[in-house]
Amino acid sequence: MERSPIRALDAVLDLLLPTVCVGCGGPHAQLCAPCRALLEEADPTLARPGHPAPGLPETYAALPYAGAVRQALLAHKERGALRLAPPLGRALAHAVHAAVPLAPAPHRRDARPLLLVPMPSTVSATRARGHDPTVRLARAATRSLRARGVPARVVPALRHTRAVADQSGLDAAARLRNLSGALGATHDAGLLRDGHVVLVDDLVTTGASLAEASRALAEAGIDVLAAAVVAAA
Repeated sequence: MERSPIRALDAVLDLLLPTVCVGCGGPHAQLCAPCRALLEEADPTLARPGHPAPGLPETYAALPYAGAVRQALLAHKERGALRLAPPLGRALAHAVHAAVPLAPAPHRRDARPLLLVPMPSTVSATRARGHDPTVRLARAATRSLRARGVPARVVPALRHTRAVADQSGLDAAARLRNLSGALGATHDAGLLRDGHVVLVDDLVTTGASLAEASRALAEAGIDVLAAAVVAAA
């Protein structure tokens, strides 16, 4: 298989900037071949949280949140390892396709695009990280879907309407209270009426965030078909 320009650049950077694999700690690559294959050859499954949030749409996860997958997501999100976005995005694309299995455009009558709505980061979190990790993953996923002939694009149709606490450490009930009414639709939500809408995120735990996002879009008259994530805890 011919190596893509992005993968070729990764290989050159790994030679110039010796590093270790974020997934397994192996030498000579930010993401070694086995860990990359784990992401890019993901076999998504339906995520079933132990205490699912009411209103949680059907959610597909590419992989379990453990081991190399967990380390890669954390490195991308919290440590700015932006070169991990393409392989993580391809894993997300597998989950999106499992959630809404559209055939390539030439082989179907319904030519409406697949519209990926990323879970929004707060302004402060985006500023602190220097990027919005979920938007970056969603864009990488759309590139992968388009390469398969599926018309897809990212529509950032959600925003925070009030401050929320850090979700880590909160149980299912506390997560629901924390996020209740915290999201609203943006002006871009109107664009969603012309396509198949899928919520996307990096991780699902109880599903409180995705349920709140689905509620916010429903209030704007938008039907969410499903949700897709890179990993399920």
